[in-house]
Amino acid sequence: MRRLLRHKLFVTGSILVGLVTFGAIFADLLTIADPTRMSVRTRFEPPSLEYIFGTDNFGRSQWARVLYGARLSLMIGLGVVVLNAIFGTLVGALAGYFKSLDNILMRVADAFMAFPVILLAIGITAALGPSSVNAVIALAAVYTPRTARVVRASVLVAREMEYVQAARACGAGDWRIIRRHVMPNCMAPLIVQLTFIFAYAVLSEAVLSFLGLGAQPPTPTWGNIIAEGRQYIREAPWITVIPGLVLAATVLGLNLLGDGLRDVLDPRLKVQQ
Repeated sequence: MRRLLRHKLFVTGSILVGLVTFGAIFADLLTIADPTRMSVRTRFEPPSLEYIFGTDNFGRSQWARVLYGARLSLMIGLGVVVLNAIFGTLVGALAGYFKSLDNILMRVADAFMAFPVILLAIGITAALGPSSVNAVIALAAVYTPRTARVVRASVLVAREMEYVQAARACGAGDWRIIRRHVMPNCMAPLIVQLTFIFAYAVLSEAVLSFLGLGAQPPTPTWGNIIAEGRQYIREAPWITVIPGLVLAATVLGLNLLGDGLRDVLDPRLKVQQ
């Protein structure tokens, strides 16, 4: 923890992500405006003391919409991370430890990874139908093979270590070895990978919402807020620019968190330092 707190990238990323998370959790307290309430009289109000982020083409408070959009975006990102942690770890552990399953599982993973991430996510979401739940399923499906690859690489190294051979010689079963000896020593790269997956998922969700494949209006998400404001970019640039900046800051913060965790948890980097 001391090394993390001394790491500038980790601290910067923690501050950025912490601010966005705080706004998402306490959105009900930070604004009294309804993010879906329309008011024709206050259309295109620029940012001011009364309207911090201005209003959109329907007179809705951008401050409220960005805060509630952060809540949904982070929830979707967290859902993708949880599914990746479960299925990516399971597939990677099975492929890395059992040689008979390695070729089958990794060829399936290669088939998924052969497609560009966002195109495959668009295809899955379009097939399932536009919704937040389907966006989580689609993003989890396209990122799970990448997590499985990271876990598999760590398991391949860990299964040949002396302590694993000693446990096997003492009569420990395969599942006990995986649970007690292999997986605990694969957690560092997995945690770093999931941090980056969180950032990718938040950004990809915004892309899907921008294309109309995520949460449907009037539910606010950063992607559909940006999409609705693009036709008013000349007269009201704040509708698009502000949520875009918040999205960029969130993704940057998550990537900085991942870089910090990688620098601190990677034993090879510790030796170099």
